[in-house]
Formats: sequence, C-alpha cells, structure tokens
Amino acid sequence: MTDVVIGSGPSGVSVATALLRRGRQVLMLDGGRTLGPETQDRKGRMAASDPSEWSAEDLGDWQAPQFDSPPGQVRRYGSDFAMEPGQETFVRPQGIGLRASHATGGLSNLWGAAVLPNRAADMADWPIGIDELAPHYQAVAEFLPVSGRTDDLQDVFPAFPMQGLSALSHSPQAGRILDRLNRSKADLADMGVRSGASRLAVNPGCRYCGQCLHGCPWGLIYSATQSLDNLFRHAGFQHRTGLVRRFEEAGSHVALTLADGEILRAGRVFVATGVLETARLLLASHPDQSRKLRLQDSQHLFLPSLHRWRVSPRPDQRPYHTLPQIFVEVDDPQISPYLVHSQIYTWNEFYAHDLITRYGAKLPGSAPLWNMLARRLIVAQVFLHSAHSPQIELSLAPDGRLSPSVLPNSATHGVMKAASSRLAQVLNKAGCTALTFASRPGEPGSSFHTGGSVPMSRNPVPGQADTLGRPRGLERVHIVDASCLPSIPATTITFTVIANAHRIGSLAPED
Repeated sequence: MTDVVIGSGPSGVSVATALLRRGRQVLMLDGGRTLGPETQDRKGRMAASDPSEWSAEDLGDWQAPQFDSPPGQVRRYGSDFAMEPGQETFVRPQGIGLRASHATGGLSNLWGAAVLPNRAADMADWPIGIDELAPHYQAVAEFLPVSGRTDDLQDVFPAFPMQGLSALSHSPQAGRILDRLNRSKADLADMGVRSGASRLAVNPGCRYCGQCLHGCPWGLIYSATQSLDNLFRHAGFQHRTGLVRRFEEAGSHVALTLADGEILRAGRVFVATGVLETARLLLASHPDQSRKLRLQDSQHLFLPSLHRWRVSPRPDQRPYHTLPQIFVEVDDPQISPYLVHSQIYTWNEFYAHDLITRYGAKLPGSAPLWNMLARRLIVAQVFLHSAHSPQIELSLAPDGRLSPSVLPNSATHGVMKAASSRLAQVLNKAGCTALTFASRPGEPGSSFHTGGSVPMSRNPVPGQADTLGRPRGLERVHIVDASCLPSIPATTITFTVIANAHRIGSLAPED
C-alpha cells in the first residue's frame, strides 16, 4: 500500500526522498498554494534583466509589499501565499509570532537559508545521538545546496558536510568584521567564543542583487519546491493538493479524512505539515477536550550595533546579499550549559526604512541622517536553547483553530541578558559598539525555531513519540517535522529537521 507524506516542506521532501530510494510508492499531499500568475510574471520580469538594469522604480515596486506587511507576516515576491494569517490558525494570534503554511514547499519559501547541524553536546539527552544523524546530514547535502568556508566553526560542528562546499562572497562590512574576529581569536577563545562564515542554503550562482528578504528573482535561495521538482521525475512519486483534517489508524492501514470529506487509505503516514498544522492534526484526530500540546521555542533577540570604521565602499551598492553573513557561537557554562547561537547581518534596506519610519516624522528633513546611520548598522540575532525559552501551549478550539497560551520561562531574561552582554564584547572586538538599550526580543515562536510538541523518547509515555516519530499508541503514523525533536537547540533548526526526517524515512518498517 502507498505511503502518504502530508506536507511538502523540507521534512516532507526529505522523508519522501528516503522512502523512494527504498523503492516505496509515495503520495504527497499539501495545501497547494503557490504564487499567482501576476506575481509570477513580476518575478519573471525581474529575473529577465541584470540587476544593473533595474530602475529605482522597479526596486520600489518589488520591495513595497514586504515593507507593508502587517505585524507577524512575512512576504516574498509581494505575496502572502506562503504564510497563513494568524487569525486563520489561532483563536487569539496576539503575542504569538509563529504562523502556519498551506503552500507547496511550506515555510521554506520564506527561509533565511541558515544551515547548521546540532552540536553533539546539545543533544546529549536525546534518544538518538549525533552519530545517528551524521550520515543523514551527508545524504541531505546531496540535494540541499550549501555555501560556506572551512574555518573554526568546523571544530564546533564536525558533523557538518564539507565536501563540495562552495562559498558566497561576504559584504565589505562582514569581511572587516571577520578579519577583526580572526585577529582576536585567542581572546575570543578565552571567552568561549568561536566565529566563522555563515553556512547558507544558497545556490553558488548567487547574483548578489540584495533582494534576499523580498524574494530572489532567480529562486537561488533553497526552497523545498526545488527538491519537489526532482521528486516529480521519480516513477514511484505522486503529488496532489488536499488538506488533511484528521486520521485514524485501523489495523493494516491509516484512514485520512480530507477537507472535502474524501477518505484516503495509506499503509503508512509521514506527517510533515509544520509544527502548527501537525499539532492541529494530532489534536483533531484524538478529540480529548482536556488534551494539550506544548511547543518548545528558541527565544531570540535582535541586538543592533554601529561599526566604528569609515563606510567605504558603501554597503548599499551592489554586489551584496542580505542573508546572515557570520555565525558566532558562545560556549560558556556560566551563561548556559548549551550553545548560544548568533547570526550577524550587515546592510539591508530594512534598516533605513525602519529608522525613517520610526523617527523621521519626529525630525522633518532627517532622512539623510537616518540613511547614513543605517549604513553603519550591524545587527546580531541571538538564539537560546529551548531550556531557557518560553513554551506555547496549544489546545483545539471548537471551530478547529488552535487556542494558544504562552508559558513564560523564568530563566529567559537572565540568560538573554548574559548572552547579549557577551555578544556585545564580541562585537566590540570586531570594531562595533553594541546598542544594548535598543535590543529587541522576539515574540514567542517568531524565530520559527520551534517544535518538540511530541518529543521522541526511547521509552515514550503519552504525549511522546518513539525514535521513529510514532506517537505512543500508533504504529503507522510517523511525525517527521520539528514536532518530534526532543528539544530545540539554539543553532539553526532546518538542517536537523531535514536530516531527522531522512533518518526516519530510511528506517521506517516495510509493512
């Protein structure tokens, strides 16, 4: 009987790839939302010309929809296709930064492209170890383009696949920061700090057009739709649209009820719908009014700084990209027993836009000042382990939406303050002055480094899953997205989610 994969995001295409390699028949279901024809045409027109030929009007039209996004919404290509509005998912979306996706490719259409494996020590309490994930990081690297450089980060993340690694060019600002950090390597090591070039899921043919946060016109930032194109070439693969409302395991098969009432039967089901849709599906399939799931989160914070050297060349003139440029890892048990991960961003056009929007009206004619300040702005995004972060409790409302409740973590503030202080020291070594007074924490879930609602365990109790992602009491339903991770380390989540999905697809029973 055919295996059904629900969801076409990174974990969905990864588990499907592993199943097909074993000779299994796979049907993939997803919500099917894609860019509309008008948006596709706009994207095509941008891609048809060299960035040097784009006019200010072209860029203004391309960027305006993202600048005009409502709070909590992320747009690419001027479209909301990849992210469901909060009120469609939650009874009360206020205070929750996480969103669901019904798009083909899921939230990977909005991915910031950062790629790192877990550090072995940060998953020491998992029922699987880094040695069990390592071959699947390698397997995933066969279809996931990764750029990066050989540097000190390899000592921290030896499971990272280095063969065939390409390298994107740094911005001039990032080059100066990395040079200063390298010259301070000994001092940083005494502070428990390692740094290096960012690892990014970007095709080496990057055009450095600077439109990463608005949508790459050439689709060079990885999206699961790229892998889906390859799956379509496989004789054992089928794809169709359809939202699954609930499932029921019945002996030798699983019955799936779709939104239109149709019932499909599958030999095994691999749930890869993203943590919110997976929670909704699990709660709807086991309608116990008292049942709740708890999402673990990686709390994050933005720490701005100003570099102290003269701006030359101007960072807002191509070529450049606006994805994270540098990774900084803090390993200090006085701050946290887990790694604290930071991503350093240099110039992007949001800096000037936000400064002018916030302060320009109060000082008429001050736009040139804010533009000049924005060209010196460097922003670090700091992530904590889920052990130091809030949780989001989810229950199912009568109308089928999720009812969320944030559960604060008393440790969050202290750990974040200590981590920010250490990072401010690092930035100072790099020639930057941290503006700690202007730091801004993200809402729970807004990092999208979230999961662990049905964590894997070697001896699962109710509310947990086994090491193949099967919730206790189920034999043919496997959770393969971030929902089954035992915890959420601070480092980037997607690479580990894809690798774990590939592991489960490689090991799932044949019957």
